[in-house]
Amino acid sequence: MNTGKIVVVDDEKIVTSAFKTLLKVEGFSDAHFFNNPLEAVEFLKKNTPDLVISDFLMPQMNGLEFLTEVKKLYPEVSKILLTGYADKENAIRAINEIGLYRYIEKPWNNDDLIINIKNGIERSYLLSELRKKIAELEEAKKELEKYSHNLEQIVEERTADLKQSNAKLQGIVNYCADGIVIVNEDGIIEQINPACENLIGLVSSKVIMTSVDDYMFSKKTFISKELHKLEASELFLRDFHIKNPLSGLEIPVEISFARINPDKDFKRFVGVIRDVTEQKKSDKLRDDFIATLTHDLRTPLLAAIQTLSFFLDGALGELDEKQKLLLSTMQKSNEDLLGLVNALLEVYKYDAEKLELVKTDFNIYNLVEQVYNELNPLAQSKSIEFTIDCSDKNIIINADRSEIRRVICNLCGNAINYTQEGGKVVVTLKTESRDLIFSVADNGCGIPQEDIPNMFQRFSQGTSKKRSTGTGLGLYLSRQIIESHGGKIWLESRLNKGSEFSFLLTDTVIQREESLV
Repeated sequence: MNTGKIVVVDDEKIVTSAFKTLLKVEGFSDAHFFNNPLEAVEFLKKNTPDLVISDFLMPQMNGLEFLTEVKKLYPEVSKILLTGYADKENAIRAINEIGLYRYIEKPWNNDDLIINIKNGIERSYLLSELRKKIAELEEAKKELEKYSHNLEQIVEERTADLKQSNAKLQGIVNYCADGIVIVNEDGIIEQINPACENLIGLVSSKVIMTSVDDYMFSKKTFISKELHKLEASELFLRDFHIKNPLSGLEIPVEISFARINPDKDFKRFVGVIRDVTEQKKSDKLRDDFIATLTHDLRTPLLAAIQTLSFFLDGALGELDEKQKLLLSTMQKSNEDLLGLVNALLEVYKYDAEKLELVKTDFNIYNLVEQVYNELNPLAQSKSIEFTIDCSDKNIIINADRSEIRRVICNLCGNAINYTQEGGKVVVTLKTESRDLIFSVADNGCGIPQEDIPNMFQRFSQGTSKKRSTGTGLGLYLSRQIIESHGGKIWLESRLNKGSEFSFLLTDTVIQREESLV
């Protein structure tokens, strides 16, 4: 079925009847026929056609006048004029004046007429669609202009905000008392602030594109090496120095690094460098005082403990039960005090770097098992399930055996002390290449996240939820021991779930034939 609304106007009924028959045969169902052009105009005012066919000579209104009215109503509709041979000039004039689609001379060829009708309807449809698209484009253009204007305004506002933020940031960077350095993952310096220039003793143009290891050094590690390990977390470096070529001084510093770009292929870090010269002086005065005091306390404490031992052994006469209890309590208090004195001395030696590690090759599993056997009675007294998880019992490492033993005793002892009765403590020992990983996990009460950064600080007294009755030196000393071995110690914990203390010793495992059997 052909579609399209067709209007045919001819004052001769025989012509409109012929059109009616022809269009019906060709399948045009929406066709309307008029013998009076005025009636056709009224119809067209209420109905939109797809094609208008009009005779030229009509008494009420000729074809040119009629089609002119049609053009006013529907400029895009295709119009066909039926003419006699003598009216050809008028038809040509109509093409120019009213945009006539076709003129057809009478008598016409039916096949040609049908083709022109179909093409005319198609033309009207295409022009109508084109007009719609143009209207849509005009509307889109207006919206785009409006959006463009708003976008320009937004860009201006954002640019102004960005400039203001950059100015504030630049002010913070330039006037910050701490040195600030931006480096890439290879440790190449990209930017420094004036405070950093003062620390290094060189202007930024001399420093940029050189290695950060050229100016900041430590006996334990290189900054570039540590940056390669750093992902999303922060890196805090202690015991570093900057050598100022102008003054010749080595300035003690602490450096905090954090990643500043999300690009996975290339990392970039910002470091904040703090001069800790005054802090080191203050720490040294305090440590020297503590070292002197504790050293002087050792002799009278040992004498007191030995004297009390003479009494308790009966060397100076028999004692009754009350006297023994009192003297035993005094001896235990003096031994605890001596333990605190010894711990303070050990801390001082590590802080002052006066303690040299005595490294030997030994079986770490045997050492862990020895500590396990010593602490297992304490675990059994609290009905704690205390186990060792180690698939390789022939792990040989090179380290200071007594110092590593101190760390393992401290971590395992803390886990048992802070685990409720009926709990569980698991010691895990494993290797990755030449690295040793030790961890002890419990299902105790856990540690709040805000307290974790303070757990390895000197004199840390437990958490905000629960204070410790210890000296607060055990974890600090453990950190000092592990870091002096070039390793790392850390804590993972969740409230009411438990805690896991771990340490890593890199390039420590010794590959031996007996360890591979």
